[in-house]
Amino acid sequence: MKTNQRFSRRTTLGAMAASALALGLAVPAAAQTSITVAVPNPSAITWAPMWAAIGEGYFGEEGLSLEVQAVDGSSSVLQAMSAGQAQIGAPGPGPVLNARERGLDVVFIYNLYPKSVFGLLVKAESDYTDPAGLKGETIGVGTADGAEVSFARAILSDVNMKEGTDYEFLPVGDGGTAAVAFMRGDVDAYVGAVSDAAILANRGMELNEITPDDYLAFFGNGYAVLRDYAEANPEVVEGFGRALVRGMRFVSDPANEDTALDHMAAGNPSEGEDRAFASALLAAAVERMTPTDAYIEKGYGFQPPEHWQAWEESLVAAGDLEAPLEDLEAAYSNDWIDTWNAE
Repeated sequence: MKTNQRFSRRTTLGAMAASALALGLAVPAAAQTSITVAVPNPSAITWAPMWAAIGEGYFGEEGLSLEVQAVDGSSSVLQAMSAGQAQIGAPGPGPVLNARERGLDVVFIYNLYPKSVFGLLVKAESDYTDPAGLKGETIGVGTADGAEVSFARAILSDVNMKEGTDYEFLPVGDGGTAAVAFMRGDVDAYVGAVSDAAILANRGMELNEITPDDYLAFFGNGYAVLRDYAEANPEVVEGFGRALVRGMRFVSDPANEDTALDHMAAGNPSEGEDRAFASALLAAAVERMTPTDAYIEKGYGFQPPEHWQAWEESLVAAGDLEAPLEDLEAAYSNDWIDTWNAE
């Protein structure tokens, strides 16, 4: 097992227990460490590996007892962590960089959504294989000024296409209304989030994604801790991540779908009422949680430094950061990845 270099304190509970067993002594049940995990929305499927790990008892095997608290957005997640109301949170990378600019020593430790939550989608039966093929076409978006518009505009600009000359955006809403627009032929492609893709799939639409890999680099939410908490409690961070990776492997196995959906329904009963939609949403979420081929060998949770650089550059260009951070590498850590992913 690789020794964590940044958070180096070790625990000896396992060795002590093994020694006691070897001597035939009784080993008392390990005390459970209670931690609160703050998430920015109440969905269970959005945080599927965590709820699968709860349901399968993986956290309990690590000596952890989780209380999951849904708050309103990433800023609230970081506020809860800063106030000591949550030991682990699931913010987005942008808010993490903003918080570090303000002086909060928060560290992103697990990249839950290594692919962008947005995607450029086309019908599976269409001839479109890349963004350049959409020249002269109409592209559906949820709203005229949504985040998906700037996402798609940047992709198409990279292939020398200009809005109003080479393509048009058409606001068609999300989910069901987007499906209607596709079916009527109002749009030739659609820029949607994970939930939109799930709704379209649930309506029976087979889709292909033609988002360039460079744009998948704008990863989404993951898990973060305050540095002083991680340094004081490395066994908690190690156990949490190891259980999380096991949960990710569980939800990635199609044979576990029914059980996984049961675990999601336990986390959010209303989400489980429409089983077909829950299945489609889970499939879409797991696809976004699965690293691209370029990074899959690095293990679940890995954070490519160049992807953090892309986020920082984007935030500076948009004015969301005043300037590049003095030490961008302090915003994230891959120190635990090998340990968490060890079979």
